[in-house]
Amino acid sequence: MNAASSSSRRHPARSTGLSDAPIWRRLQPFCAGTLVVILIGIPLWLVVATAGKSRGEALTPDLSPPSHWRLLANLEEVWRQGRVPAAFFGSLLIVVPAVIGVLVVGSMAAWILARRRSRLTATLYALAISGIVLPPAIVTLVLLLRQLGLAGSAIGMICVYMGIYLSTVIFFVTGFVRTIPPSLEEAAQIDGAGPVRVFVRVVLPLLRPVLATATILICLYVWNDVFYAFFIVGGRLDTLPLNLFQVASAGLYLNNWHLIFAYVILMSLPLVAVFTVAQRRIISGITNGAVR
Repeated sequence: MNAASSSSRRHPARSTGLSDAPIWRRLQPFCAGTLVVILIGIPLWLVVATAGKSRGEALTPDLSPPSHWRLLANLEEVWRQGRVPAAFFGSLLIVVPAVIGVLVVGSMAAWILARRRSRLTATLYALAISGIVLPPAIVTLVLLLRQLGLAGSAIGMICVYMGIYLSTVIFFVTGFVRTIPPSLEEAAQIDGAGPVRVFVRVVLPLLRPVLATATILICLYVWNDVFYAFFIVGGRLDTLPLNLFQVASAGLYLNNWHLIFAYVILMSLPLVAVFTVAQRRIISGITNGAVR
């Protein structure tokens, strides 16, 4: 009797599993996988398949695989004829200082705005994040840069990107700083650390997850930007998106969709590397925070 009753008690517990879950919950993994395939897999396959085709096969881009893969040959041709190395270093010249500068300045400003509670800091915070919803006026930017003598220069382009995306960094980092206990900073101040040392030694290491997220977003925006770069440094400094626009407009890649998509792959490889490194930083930062 005891064995029968115990087994009968265990049977309902076994039956209340995934099979008894609502059908919409059981379909969630399938729906998520389908969305990933539709939104990411299909466009990615279109780019790779077209970049691996010959010129004749790629005249009308579609999802069919190439009869003979020429991906490496197309990448090599784009690298030689598309002025990719010069454009790559031009992009690095703008992206690296802009991203580092906006992260440093934005995180320092966010730390002050998060720790000081007053009407003035609340007003400054509202003004700082207003850039997220207020689009910058390109005509005003160009005229201002001309007055300052920075039009057509890499420094002017870096300042523009820092001004545009400073609001995003402040918005992300301020909310994260408010979750950090102030006692950590007070302990460092008791030990004689000044504000700069407290920020560098205590606050900045704790900001690695949110700064990694901001790095991914800002690198994505700045690396692929062609609108602001066209009006500010167009013709004076080559970046990868500007170079692709120029060579396609000049007729070098006219109807050569296999070369255009091969160029897109080359242009995306640095972003993939940044995303891989930053993703590890996010996971390690979250794990270290959970262990603490």
